[in-house]
Amino acid sequence: MSGDTGPLVPAFGRMGVDFEQRVGFGRLRDHRLARARAALDASELGALLVFDVNNIRYITSTMIGEWARDKMARYALLAREAEPVLWDFGSAAKHHQLYAPWLRPENSRAGMLGLRGSVAPEAGLFERAAREIKGLLEEAGVAGLPIGVDVAEPSMFFELRRLGLDVRDGQQVMLDARQIKSDDEIALLSTAAAMVDGTYQTIVDALKPGIRENEIVALANKRLYDMGSDDVEAINAVSGERCSPHPHNFTDRIIRPGDQVYFDIIQSFNGYRTCYYRTFAVGRSTPAQRDAYKRAREWIDIAIATVKPGVGTDEIARLWPRAEDFGFENEMSAFGLQFGHGLGLALHERPIISRLNSLENPVELKAGMVFALETYCPASDGYSAARIEEEIVVTEDGPRVITLFPAEELFVANPY
Repeated sequence: MSGDTGPLVPAFGRMGVDFEQRVGFGRLRDHRLARARAALDASELGALLVFDVNNIRYITSTMIGEWARDKMARYALLAREAEPVLWDFGSAAKHHQLYAPWLRPENSRAGMLGLRGSVAPEAGLFERAAREIKGLLEEAGVAGLPIGVDVAEPSMFFELRRLGLDVRDGQQVMLDARQIKSDDEIALLSTAAAMVDGTYQTIVDALKPGIRENEIVALANKRLYDMGSDDVEAINAVSGERCSPHPHNFTDRIIRPGDQVYFDIIQSFNGYRTCYYRTFAVGRSTPAQRDAYKRAREWIDIAIATVKPGVGTDEIARLWPRAEDFGFENEMSAFGLQFGHGLGLALHERPIISRLNSLENPVELKAGMVFALETYCPASDGYSAARIEEEIVVTEDGPRVITLFPAEELFVANPY
């Protein structure tokens, strides 16, 4: 099924050109900021204060490198009827004043907090930042309304509250904004998936007895960066007896003839991510491996066939086997195996689809959502397993699959 609907979603080259209408980055910036404003206006909040680098990028269209992802050093403020204000890491603020003209120059400011506690609160950086933020809220006339914060160091929360600000959960508002993708976002997601299509060709060419999981990971990293990936977040490489239960990592295990092997490639192009599993047999396959793959394929195909606007995520989750049906004691212990999750600037956006959360708290699918569906089936031999994942765009006409490397049947790499 994966090849039937994919080509209708374009995947462009990385360059901007004058002879084709490709991604419009100005249009992308305008769309994201408008979505964030609309979500803010629909909430009870007066402003959003964001530290999550994905939210910062969504609002300000700035990114200074993956090393900043876990530092909580950058932050941005979006108040009602006001322009975004960005506090950046040292000289990055001056860089954005020069090269990010969509932000007002005076709104690209240098900022520094605690670097996850490395600078103690007693240094006063949190206090100074909180006072500056409150001043901007007063200028915007929203200091009396709640302020939404996504993630921050505890000292930031403490200082905001000490100044009398009503701090609420802003991450929910941002995820509401980000769940519907524009055509430009979908094109970037499709291009990111196309890069992984090519990487899987590199993997199957190299997938022979004697190569190690970590060597495959190294090859995949190089291929992705050669093609223009801006972040290879993680590659899971799982082979042989490591397949069941799923460990979600890679090791230096030597791959052997007849192994079943599965990979997950998580990377991004212009910030837009992939989550893209494929399973292979090395040289030859066994009946147990083929049977497990067939069941995993059936589970994902019936889920894809159900996708259309108006469908509840509970309807998809009910199609998948219960945890107890494939060897787990409950849905918590099996979470992430029969699974769906939104894709965008983050790996896990809305909707999240599983029997753990969707049966009692379903979300309605809407056109413009993009998410991955993934299934897992352990084999009867006690150690092999199949893992399949497809990325889906929800359109008014139904699902469009953008992950196109062959997966209809168990792919035997380098058959004997």
